[in-house]
Amino acid sequence: MTLEELVLEETKMKSGATASAFFIGMLVGIAVWSATSGKFLITIGLLSVAFFVGHKNSQTNKAIQAEIIRKKSVDQLFC
Repeated sequence: MTLEELVLEETKMKSGATASAFFIGMLVGIAVWSATSGKFLITIGLLSVAFFVGHKNSQTNKAIQAEIIRKKSVDQLFC
């Protein structure tokens, strides 16, 4: 991917962060409700899904940022 494509992808990730945060918040809220209702397995499942979604988004964002930094350093060497 070119540097411009990577920056565009990073922008998309940042704009999708609010939706991801909302989704994770909803999962945590439902997990808290199910914990108070005595449904322990549902709580564990929902918290696991919330963790997975958050971790995947974080890793994707870190990989994109690392690639942008690498591309910028390579471009600086050749310019």
